[in-house]
Amino acid sequence: MRYTFLLHYGEPAEGELTPEVAAQGQAAMSAYAATLQQAGVLLSAEVLQFSDMTTTLRKKDGSLQIQDGPFADTKEQLGGTFVVDVADLDEAIRWAGEVPALEWNGAVEIRPGAVHTVEGVWQPNG
Repeated sequence: MRYTFLLHYGEPAEGELTPEVAAQGQAAMSAYAATLQQAGVLLSAEVLQFSDMTTTLRKKDGSLQIQDGPFADTKEQLGGTFVVDVADLDEAIRWAGEVPALEWNGAVEIRPGAVHTVEGVWQPNG
């Protein structure tokens, strides 16, 4: 069963993310990804740029509206994702419980996939 871990955590204020802190975070996420890879459950992972790089699209009355910055003004932002293929939700919870972002007062949302593509063809999940 495919699950996506959506990593939500607070973005640092300007000057708060020193090169040393950034390197520690990158090392922690790399080690976590390597552990998932070694276990054979990692399908993909991505760290996102900060939310101020976000562009949000909407259609209103048939017109495309483009907004710079995040859609929601919240303390926590979506910071990255891991897509895993595991037996069930219990195993997904076990793996998600090890996401380093939890140590940064973040949250990990676990969402099962409904469908995915394989070589451009939609496949049901599970």
